[in-house]
Amino acid sequence: MSDFTIIEFFDRFPTDDVCLDHLWLVRFGASYKCPKCSKEGKFHRVKKRPVYECQCSHQVSPMMGTPFAKSRTSLRKWFYAMYLFTTSRHGVPAKELQRQLGVTYKTAWRMGHEIRKYMSDVDGDGQYGGHVEMDETYIGGKKKHKDSSYKLNRSHFKDKTIVYGMVERNGSLQTYVVEDRKRKTIQKHVDKKVVKGSIISTDEAPCYQFLGKAGYQHGSVCHEDYEWKNGIYHTNTIEGFWSRLKSSIRGTHIHVSKKYLPNYLGEFEYRYNMRKSPKWMFERLLGAF
Repeated sequence: MSDFTIIEFFDRFPTDDVCLDHLWLVRFGASYKCPKCSKEGKFHRVKKRPVYECQCSHQVSPMMGTPFAKSRTSLRKWFYAMYLFTTSRHGVPAKELQRQLGVTYKTAWRMGHEIRKYMSDVDGDGQYGGHVEMDETYIGGKKKHKDSSYKLNRSHFKDKTIVYGMVERNGSLQTYVVEDRKRKTIQKHVDKKVVKGSIISTDEAPCYQFLGKAGYQHGSVCHEDYEWKNGIYHTNTIEGFWSRLKSSIRGTHIHVSKKYLPNYLGEFEYRYNMRKSPKWMFERLLGAF
């Protein structure tokens, strides 16, 4: 993950005032045009208040329009919470935030969900070309059979949430909570996100059988026959992400409700898509606020 160490974090952000100055630079830059008098670069910090004032007396808060503005939690604690989210491999539960920040569980829970929401928002949704892998998985619910060797059928997944994902080989990933595994549901995402003529790898699920006729170069593997690779076609990349996601949910969060699952998916997407630039995880997330 990120090579931004905890010592470096506290050296860089020792006080709330330093955090506020940094937030001002992130949002407005070194030279900001006053919306009242139209002069640039004339703002100065107002003592004992988290605002900056122009020579014309117009005041601007760098926290306006952000969750920081309505929060009684210090800005440094918010920054540290974001640091934890961008340096963790498996996510940060509310209990851990509560312990490290010294806030109530309710405050920690709200902060965590605000950060996940912004991690989801900052992760762009561009189009995919090249070679794309697609797959669906089930998250949540309860096991109905203790025997792990028991072969589950569809009826055992009724209380689970279906998540569909696509990943470009050596590129980025996108996931969606979907209501079913029908062709119509999958096709609307494919048509919107994948460039015609792209190579697509899937498993043998019927919902992908339309891809060849829809203008894509489609190949599949049959997992029921223990086939994991068919030439250039496989879904190992997306399945590897599912494995890490489920392992993290089980080990860190225990359970995630369907209502908030998209935020958790966005959080793990963000980490995956920023894996080649870990040192920018914190900066990019802060910019989203």
